[in-house]
Amino acid sequence: MNGMRRRTVSFPRARSAAVASAAVASAVLAGCGGGDVSSTRTPVVVGGTVTIATASETPSFHPYAQFGSALAPYAYDSLVTMAPDGQVVSGLAEKWRAGATSASFTLRKGVTCSDGTILTASGVARSLSYAGDPRNRLVGARAALPGVPFTSSADDAARTVSVRMASPYSFIVRTIGLLPVVCPSGLADPGALDRSTQGTGPYVLSGYTSGGPYLFTRRKGYAWGPRGATNAAAGQPERIVVSVVPQESTVANLLLTGGVNIATVTGPDRARLTGHGLATAQVPTVVGLTFFNERSGRPLSDPVLRQALVGALDRKGLANVAIGGDGTPASHLTAAGSVCHTDVTARNLPSHSAVAALSAAGWTKNARGRLVKQGRPLRLRLLSSADFGSTLPSVAELMAATWQALGADVDLVSESRNAVVQAMYQSGDFDVVVGSSPGPPLPAQLVPYFSGPPPSRGLNFAHVVNRAYDRYVALALRAPGTASCADWNRAAAALFRSADALPVADGTGTVYGYRTTFAVAPGGQIVPTSIRLHR
Repeated sequence: MNGMRRRTVSFPRARSAAVASAAVASAVLAGCGGGDVSSTRTPVVVGGTVTIATASETPSFHPYAQFGSALAPYAYDSLVTMAPDGQVVSGLAEKWRAGATSASFTLRKGVTCSDGTILTASGVARSLSYAGDPRNRLVGARAALPGVPFTSSADDAARTVSVRMASPYSFIVRTIGLLPVVCPSGLADPGALDRSTQGTGPYVLSGYTSGGPYLFTRRKGYAWGPRGATNAAAGQPERIVVSVVPQESTVANLLLTGGVNIATVTGPDRARLTGHGLATAQVPTVVGLTFFNERSGRPLSDPVLRQALVGALDRKGLANVAIGGDGTPASHLTAAGSVCHTDVTARNLPSHSAVAALSAAGWTKNARGRLVKQGRPLRLRLLSSADFGSTLPSVAELMAATWQALGADVDLVSESRNAVVQAMYQSGDFDVVVGSSPGPPLPAQLVPYFSGPPPSRGLNFAHVVNRAYDRYVALALRAPGTASCADWNRAAAALFRSADALPVADGTGTVYGYRTTFAVAPGGQIVPTSIRLHR
């Protein structure tokens, strides 16, 4: 994770303190199912300031860094974009075509970088190559890009960027095409991207403090957003301020008092926001994606034990806690409406009968009722963070109670987001982590987390080795688009049968608007050019 030097600036006073929750790309996953569009009928405000809140600080503005992608859409564009209904629409590219091993994109005319230079096809190709080069160790880019190596080339006269994969990949356009493009001035000094923006987006980073807020100011002449959107329509804000508001209860209070214009709320605080005239947009999510540390020497390297622990859980009870009401157990690792989404968990997750296999695997209970194997008691370190979702520590608490009743000693730890990430990707000191929601929009984006090398060479922090999963992934990658779905779902089923992961609940996040309207793209990201400030 890139560092960021502290710099303090003065901000103009917002005429309406507007705060929104930008969906921070966690170290686990980012993105989810379809988006939505909010509405209201009051007149718009010309100019003005909208403040967009996030639950966590942004340690780097580098769009390819671990947490930089959440704010990237304000300052960076991609070749294509995702409409709220999930369709791929134009961005920097006015047209494109793709197969299983290659794709080409034709750029719009007249696109300029924030420094005033013209963006060329070769400039885009250099950005894609930089993001995809494993030597640069760009964690955010690796999470978004295909796990398959690729090369990019350009024809500046024809304004075309071409991508060729080393082997077939199902979703070239929906991964490489959605990557933020860094302008040549940014690539000339990548270290400066931690604290400045060098893109073609509708806004430019113009001030920040390390703990927030982060100020973005509108560019002049922008006209190449989704489907050719501009940033000069009536009601579009002159300034966007992103503020850090960690607690959902505080966010809800600010919405009700008018101190916040836009905010995402996923937990039980939504109940008290109903009936107050707020604009809303719904985003499907996966709540509480749980990973098990399968590293050699950790107790959950034993698949029989993992299956028993999952089988012992009350999935409906966990879903109720995760949603803060009547919840539905998650049906997939991806959210409802995502590509290839279907119910995979019901037929494949271990049932309570898996508990009976413990004794055959050498687990017995001692005089104190504790599970032991070869004289060693079962001790589990279970991590969660309210920064990933306000209900997740309670989900972890219910898991711990179930496993303690089964005979395990459980060290239940609720940490900050950064502490959990450090345990996952650096120290490895965890057995179970109840991770963030939502899930990714594409099943292919899960592959680095369940296959391949662990940190620091890869993203497989749970040290998963599942040959069936790898086999079905290889088959799925050979088919383009949704023709690959059957094999992607067989791959997910293999993970569930081996208890390599457990999604807790299918949920819905709500993006609220106080005197603002907006569109929400798949994954919960507010579309910057859609924001309108109202009276």
